[in-house]
Amino acid sequence: MQLTEKHKEYWRKNLRITGILLAIWFVVTYVVAYFARDLNFHFFGWPFSFWMGAQGALVVYVALIGYYAHYMGKLDEEYGVAEEE
Repeated sequence: MQLTEKHKEYWRKNLRITGILLAIWFVVTYVVAYFARDLNFHFFGWPFSFWMGAQGALVVYVALIGYYAHYMGKLDEEYGVAEEE
């Protein structure tokens, strides 16, 4: 199967959003955890490092999944590859 310019553009956009979201995931998972002891301020009454580990990371993960699903749904419609319901 020969890839057209439209296929290449779709794949390029898909890889770009995946890379951006993976970078956000990496920062939330590893960078914030690595510097957790240095983050000595309170957030909603709890130390930020505890809050980020217990609640914040999970909220960010769910938001990333929701955004990716929404973005890819729009991208699929734009390029005519959306699934039929």
